[in-house]
Amino acid sequence: MSGHNKWSTIKHKKGAADAKRSKLFSKIVKEIQIAVKEGGPDAETNPRLRVCLQNAKGANMPKATIEKAISKAQQGTENYEEITFEGYGPNGVAIFVECLSDNNNRTVSNIRAIFRKHNGTLGTKGSLSFIFDKKGVFTIPAEAINDEEEFELEAIDSGAEEIEKVEDKIIVTTSFEDYGNMQKKLESLGIEPENTEAVLIPNTTKDVDVETAQKIMRMIDSFEDDDDVQNVFHNMEMTDEIMKALSE
Repeated sequence: MSGHNKWSTIKHKKGAADAKRSKLFSKIVKEIQIAVKEGGPDAETNPRLRVCLQNAKGANMPKATIEKAISKAQQGTENYEEITFEGYGPNGVAIFVECLSDNNNRTVSNIRAIFRKHNGTLGTKGSLSFIFDKKGVFTIPAEAINDEEEFELEAIDSGAEEIEKVEDKIIVTTSFEDYGNMQKKLESLGIEPENTEAVLIPNTTKDVDVETAQKIMRMIDSFEDDDDVQNVFHNMEMTDEIMKALSE
């Protein structure tokens, strides 16, 4: 899990440096629209929307953009469907792709083409279920926590499996079953996460060399550049050597 957290931090820095704000905003807008469609426009009674709004705030999304996304969802002018893809990249690295799409045929065609272009193989639904565990990950600014020791006790009581400090962030990981419990605990403590998400964390990882790792990351970058893609997860072992090479 630590590898996942460290890589998330590097990706965050890289994304900021590359000015990928518009792509990030697009992802959050789609999430907002799905959340409103499922549970209504009131964040007080719609936990999924509440998470989306927290993430929007953490990404410094303009209020007008958020309101427009909610309004569009209420009007029913956008209709997104959640689609997932499972497969393998070079050297048998598992790749799981989450999408939100308004055109299933387009998305399937694009994802299949990316797997093929990067010498990957698209698998069947459920083929990677034994490799990944679904977890809740909460990224909290360290400055939002007054007493770290007391916070750790509260978090563990609410299902935290891992609490890790990465630079100026506190990363809390829970089982997916305890995702809602942790959300409620943070709200009761008056702590607002910078980002909250349900992620897939590998329970087994694949060792690769630096050259293969670079190929895998080029493949992941291609997926993430697709407008329909929300998240990409992999089980490549992120060694210090690989992380250094990828961050250069």
